[in-house]
Amino acid sequence: MNFNEQKVLVTGGSRGIGAAVSLAFARAGATVAIIYRDNRAAAETALARLPGDGHLALAADVADAAAVEAGVGEALAALGRIDILVNNAGIGIYHRLAEVSYRQWQDAWRKTLEANLLGPANLCYCVARHMMAQGGGRIVNISSRGAFRGEPLKPAYGASKAALNSLSQSLAVALAPHHIFVGAVAPGFVNTELTADRLNSPEGEEIRAQSPFNRVAQPEDVAHAVLFLASRGAEFSTGTIIDVNGASYLRS
Repeated sequence: MNFNEQKVLVTGGSRGIGAAVSLAFARAGATVAIIYRDNRAAAETALARLPGDGHLALAADVADAAAVEAGVGEALAALGRIDILVNNAGIGIYHRLAEVSYRQWQDAWRKTLEANLLGPANLCYCVARHMMAQGGGRIVNISSRGAFRGEPLKPAYGASKAALNSLSQSLAVALAPHHIFVGAVAPGFVNTELTADRLNSPEGEEIRAQSPFNRVAQPEDVAHAVLFLASRGAEFSTGTIIDVNGASYLRS
């Protein structure tokens, strides 16, 4: 896939899936702007791995509506335009109902929805308004297998990703007349530093066995699906949610 001269904005682009997505776009010829929350060192490391010139890293908390607007403005000022938005940043807070206080329960829901749903919604708004003026673009949202399977240990996470799927499909319909195409990628377990503790624990064997491949996804597996949805020729796949879970969960 060729993304020469395309300008890409990736949230949570400094680590894990986001870093793999940023690298894949850069290798395909795109100029990439990474949005990170507060880990400047990780962002600089990810940026240094990107081939080509003109890439940049911007600090912004996607859960902060004002920071989202400012970050998109900075990206536009630096890149000139945004052709592709990848909403990857998100959080997952464990809050098993039987084990947390009511205050902890509310706090987990608030923080999760702000980061995983309202943040992407605000980014979609700010970027799509620009894409309308420029004549089109692509938006890819990173969802989760948990949107379909459920997340009993972190129910706000599963609910936020289910809502993100619905947002993606709503925008696919609303934005198609503007030549803006929207899709989502729903990974299962992915081998990143955020999942390393569980994958390296006794639970790791059971997690890998969920897939007939007896492994979890690599970040590059997810990046491949993201690039497909963002590619020329994939326009009629708008509204699609691609599962990247190694057949660990099959939905009808």
